[in-house]
Amino acid sequence: MIDQEQVHKVANLARLELTPQEEEQFTTQLGSILDYIEQLNELDVTNVAPTTRAIDVSNITREDELQPYPDRQSILDGAPEQEGEFFKVPKILNAE
Repeated sequence: MIDQEQVHKVANLARLELTPQEEEQFTTQLGSILDYIEQLNELDVTNVAPTTRAIDVSNITREDELQPYPDRQSILDGAPEQEGEFFKVPKILNAE
């Protein structure tokens, strides 16, 4: 079980300013969470494979297809500086 002193200490370490009423509220809430975790610890999970999700999720994405933008000049016109058909950016590397 967690007590109000521990909540105060954690809040202080996290640089949170809690009122005594908030400390009491968090003590109750954190106590409930810890009780639930204790219930979960009682389960036999020896034959359960570790997972990050309760259900399988696959990443559904499309293949990237390179396609030229139809109005390239409108993009270049929005750039602060351009040089020919390219964006002009500040030099960041030495020539050495």
